[in-house]
Amino acid sequence: MAVTALVIYLVWAVLAFGLRTFLQWRRTGDTGFRGGGLGKGTVQWWARVLFTGALLIGAAGPIAALAGLPAFTVLDNTAVHAAGTALALAGVAGTLAAQTSMGNSWRIGVEEDERTELVTGGAFTLARNPIFTTMIVTAAGLAAMVPNAIALFGLVVTVAAVQMQVRAVEEPYLLHTHGDAYAAYAAEVGRFLPGVGRLTPSRNTRR
Repeated sequence: MAVTALVIYLVWAVLAFGLRTFLQWRRTGDTGFRGGGLGKGTVQWWARVLFTGALLIGAAGPIAALAGLPAFTVLDNTAVHAAGTALALAGVAGTLAAQTSMGNSWRIGVEEDERTELVTGGAFTLARNPIFTTMIVTAAGLAAMVPNAIALFGLVVTVAAVQMQVRAVEEPYLLHTHGDAYAAYAAEVGRFLPGVGRLTPSRNTRR
């Protein structure tokens, strides 16, 4: 199971980051990466640190299992492993589908003075942050496949990184950049799941 988890993780990383970056560059001449030279200690800097840590720990979980780190007994059974495999595969497919929905607006990170199209179609009709949702699903699936301390810690770090990036970096940026258009969208569509985490419209939201 550890080998399968590691293969799924590597395929996800290559497709979601490597291939997607290449396709974005081929299509637009821009890799889509933002936030270079972030000020140390800023919110976006901390979110980037957490994401980097989550990616490294995500690989470390299966590797630790291969090295002999035991899983938690209560989670180490066929049903949990099978559910984890299904979740991980669904997460990989969902990540790619959500990235495709973004089209040329796909970015990793935020550039404060950049304005891209507000994407509300495709996977974004279900949730405002479907890529992050599917990343958490993938991490949860991998953790269930090799439920050791490192894998479960990686899941916690992934959730923390996503929450920080979305709530403290991307939502303020989108509200500032798209104003009422994003506020109206956020009032109708949930943050990570359909109908859950919708924002209350503010009278002070600008256009």
